[in-house]
Amino acid sequence: MRHFSQQCFSRSALYTNSMFADTKMSVPLKPELLTQLKTFIDMCLVNPSVLHQPEFSFIKAFVEHFGGNIPKEDESTREKPKETASEKPEPEPEPESEESDLELDMTGVVEPDTDVNQKMGNPTLQPTEEEIAESQAKRAEAVSAFVEKDYEKAIELYTEAILLNPQASLLYAKRGQVFLLMNKPNACIRDCDRALELNPDSAAAHKFRGRAYHLLGNFEAAANNLRLACKFDFDEQADEWLREVTPNARKIEEHKRKKERKVQEKLERDRQERLRKARESAKAYEENTRTSQTDASGDSTGMYNVYKFLNDPDVLQAFQDPEVAEAFKEISTNPANIMKYQSNPKIMAFINKMASKFGGVGGMPGGFPGMMGGMPGFPGAAKPEPPKPNSQDDVGLD
Repeated sequence: MRHFSQQCFSRSALYTNSMFADTKMSVPLKPELLTQLKTFIDMCLVNPSVLHQPEFSFIKAFVEHFGGNIPKEDESTREKPKETASEKPEPEPEPESEESDLELDMTGVVEPDTDVNQKMGNPTLQPTEEEIAESQAKRAEAVSAFVEKDYEKAIELYTEAILLNPQASLLYAKRGQVFLLMNKPNACIRDCDRALELNPDSAAAHKFRGRAYHLLGNFEAAANNLRLACKFDFDEQADEWLREVTPNARKIEEHKRKKERKVQEKLERDRQERLRKARESAKAYEENTRTSQTDASGDSTGMYNVYKFLNDPDVLQAFQDPEVAEAFKEISTNPANIMKYQSNPKIMAFINKMASKFGGVGGMPGGFPGMMGGMPGFPGAAKPEPPKPNSQDDVGLD
């Protein structure tokens, strides 16, 4: 795999060198930057799969544009780092079925009703005294029909009472009770919702809505509503319904807590694994750099800083933003492009933060190639040298 990757990288490297030779006037690059780029390519020769990471997509695109092919690392041939007992990752737990430990009592659950032909009255209507009196008379007739178990008649009479006085919370709750007995839990919930809009402390509305949620199999919502009903006005029937629904509600709550714990544990394992791989990668690169880079100028340290920069958590997180990644790509291609982002607070905040964190040219990828290094007015920019005096001008001076 190393020989194959050397072939693909040699083609891009040759083109890179010729490109730099032909464009010295238009793209001025310092010799140390070319050395850093060469070191980065050497690092990619050792581990070409690093270019498959999203943050290096523009480099991968550059190589493939000129005929290069970046192989993926073969798991069977990769040399696995030695692991100590403490560093060895724990085996992934076997995935559990969502319902493996959740058995609910579905007694009493019914099919949801879909009929929405339900008159709710004008919520802005302010009834007169005569209308209120007539509404109370209709309510009395509805109660009589309810006692006789003529539920259809009771619904009609409660609806007439609601249209006369749509501000009466109890009328909606009582009609919801009738819908409940007719196995229309959704209709009951709509009436109770309106009743609670008018009176949030209505014990009757919470009671019937809780029972309706039970019939639909929404045990958590059922328990919450029935608890509120008992809190506002204790009722034996509401308390009995609450005791029926509580076991299922507790099972669901515990199941959700267990799932959340598993999610958090997996996130923590993934984080630890990423840290472990990052440490191993940094250690392997440091050892490879120490043995293979013998440049007397010591620029390999600068390229190692490039590697640290590109693997810094803040940098990786920033590169998740397409705008930041594109800006970095443009500035890396041509430092002058930074002027395009002078008025972009997000990009400038990222540049200034990275400059302060990595110390400009000394610690950042000083112009990899470009960035802030060498740009006047930015952290880490090289100060211009004062002009040397002309020797001819000094002739004849004391």
